[in-house]
Amino acid sequence: MLVVKAMFYAISISLMNAANAQHAVVAAEQAAPMITIPAGIFIMGSNPATAHATLKSSGLSKPMYADEYPLRTVHLETYAIDQFEVTNRAYYAFVIAQNYLVPDTWQSNGYAFAPDTLINADLSLLKQLAQQVFKIEVSNLSRSQILKALIERRELLNNLPVTGVDWQDAHRYCAWLGKRLPTEAEWEKAARGTEGFEYPWGNQWDIKKANAAGGHGWEQGVAPVGSYENGKSPYGVYDMAGNVMEWVEDWYQPYPSPNAPATAPNNLKQKVARGGSWGGIGHYTLSYFARSAQRFNLSPKARFNDLGFRCAQNLLTVKQ
Repeated sequence: MLVVKAMFYAISISLMNAANAQHAVVAAEQAAPMITIPAGIFIMGSNPATAHATLKSSGLSKPMYADEYPLRTVHLETYAIDQFEVTNRAYYAFVIAQNYLVPDTWQSNGYAFAPDTLINADLSLLKQLAQQVFKIEVSNLSRSQILKALIERRELLNNLPVTGVDWQDAHRYCAWLGKRLPTEAEWEKAARGTEGFEYPWGNQWDIKKANAAGGHGWEQGVAPVGSYENGKSPYGVYDMAGNVMEWVEDWYQPYPSPNAPATAPNNLKQKVARGGSWGGIGHYTLSYFARSAQRFNLSPKARFNDLGFRCAQNLLTVKQ
């Protein structure tokens, strides 16, 4: 395994030396299509009465619903948001073009080992990669057969959401494409529409509409983006419930309240992630975590195998 790790870090360096202008064009083509969210009001947060009625000791670091109210209407100008979570394929182009360090998750799932690096590996190393990283039995295969199997297995990871990225990684990727991370309000409106749905598809939980609550047995845990057609939001945005938690722009702090207007604390230390994820054990498999109003607070340096992101973009409002 030490040989494989050494190759992983060598590949990280070779990726950084392979930057060229063409990859920026490739990335723009591979980036997720965007959905325009029209200007107007939407319902954000949770109803205090409902929240208090369900508060209970849950073993969580904070009471359920405690940071989601007050329920209120919020007006946003027109903006656009990625229809899908950012994929491994799109993020790889960014890594190449910006000499950027690869996510640690690519070491464990094999995505760091691109075809142009695998093709130069000897038979012994290819066998180690196949067995230790890609989990493929290759004892009776030739070098060309092993190489083909590795490349095909890696291609299956192209459309999985990139994970193992911290807030700064996500921020830099979006900026590279002339975009930005969505705000909490933008993310929530894109997820629940103007009717204030509990989940992107409506108010009733349906495990068949999201890769959540422990997952659906996908090999990598995460599902290829856009796999849950019936779980998309009213605006047609996919995977807003489950699959991976998603970084947003905001620092984690209380919402404004009529009785206690929010002030920006001086000790902001955590960022917000939205949407819940595929995994979890115990209480983290509850549908509560896939709700569109749910807020998860994390260190901006956090990197998990169920944490990713999508980008947003300002749009000019044309006045008639």
